[in-house]
Amino acid sequence: MTFTLRKATLADAAPIERLIGESVRGLSRDYYTSAQIDAALGTAFGLDRTLITDGTYFVAEAGASIVGCGGWSRRKTLFGGDQQPGRQPALLDPARDAARVRAFFVRPDWARRGIGRAILSRCEQEATAVGFTCAELVATLVGHELYRAFGYAGDEPFEHALTDDVKIRFISMRKTFPNRSSDPA
Repeated sequence: MTFTLRKATLADAAPIERLIGESVRGLSRDYYTSAQIDAALGTAFGLDRTLITDGTYFVAEAGASIVGCGGWSRRKTLFGGDQQPGRQPALLDPARDAARVRAFFVRPDWARRGIGRAILSRCEQEATAVGFTCAELVATLVGHELYRAFGYAGDEPFEHALTDDVKIRFISMRKTFPNRSSDPA
């Protein structure tokens, strides 16, 4: 079965949140502990509805089921869902700031079928269309290889506190987009 991409709507919020839980519990267990997963769900791993209302969040559908999601942002927040502390909703300036790649999740039984690549390609196309020349993201240990394969650089992990007792490891990554103005017409 194949999948199609479309922009997410607020009506997709509940199915996306279920998908995030399935994705994280199914694909992250080899990288993170149960305590890290439980503490991250809903905060560091969660849906940011601002991406949906901005029209920069996508779902991959197979039949009537959402099997993947992800997006990009023109806002300062780097990662996390609606309940993530420290959110920064200020708009970025494409002339000097990097677009944000955000919140990629795939249902475990649909992993490694090109969903992440398809969504990431769409995100980069849209970000460059509005003037961004680069993007940055905070990769999970699970997603790091996808982003590296797409030309994102950064391999140094950092610790993010989820609770007083639980920290999680992420990797900051960045990519400069090819200069499209020098491409032949």
